[in-house]
Amino acid sequence: MSAQAHASGEDSPTNGTGSALSGESWNDITPDAARRLVVAAVEAFAERGYHATTTRDIAGRAGMSPAALYIHYKTKEELLYQISKVGHLRSLALLSEARDAAAPAADRLATAVRRFVRWHAEYHTTGRVVQYELGALAADHYAEIVALRRRSEDAIRSIIEEGVAAGDFDVPDVSGTTLAVLSLCIDVARWFNPRGRRTPDEVGELYADLVLRMVGAPRQPARP
Repeated sequence: MSAQAHASGEDSPTNGTGSALSGESWNDITPDAARRLVVAAVEAFAERGYHATTTRDIAGRAGMSPAALYIHYKTKEELLYQISKVGHLRSLALLSEARDAAAPAADRLATAVRRFVRWHAEYHTTGRVVQYELGALAADHYAEIVALRRRSEDAIRSIIEEGVAAGDFDVPDVSGTTLAVLSLCIDVARWFNPRGRRTPDEVGELYADLVLRMVGAPRQPARP
């Protein structure tokens, strides 16, 4: 039977590089061997790409034999699905929480962007796999993940629509702006360098300010 995972929190890197070593996002994956395989798969997929990674690569990183992998996961694709599902559920939770807050649209949009960007910077290894390996998923898994992505898109779109309706945002194309905001945030996982001059929090603040400028909203003060 395959291990099951839920988005109970963020994966916490233990080596300071954003590597998806053991952390809260993977805590609901049991037993320990199944969790180790997920961690190893994240690192391998991020480093080599899904198609260039073999089950032997993943098992070796987890300190296990290739045969042991199949005790927990029927296929390499099932590992990718678990990783994608956890990451997208976490993203959806962050964006939904910001959308549903009792605050003006500008505050909620800034919070959504700040948190979404910070996650993709701090956990960029996981983020790269979650965002850029979708095409390798099986059709049924792909459909499920795309549905989660649409819900995340809806969360941002609804904030922008409410800001426009209130006269706080000047956005002629809500759908196009929503796509631009999400693309800007997601791309952080591709380029973020933990040894660079900006921390995840600083990148989050920068992008929140940029997005507010994009929608024509007043600048917001930095948040803790």
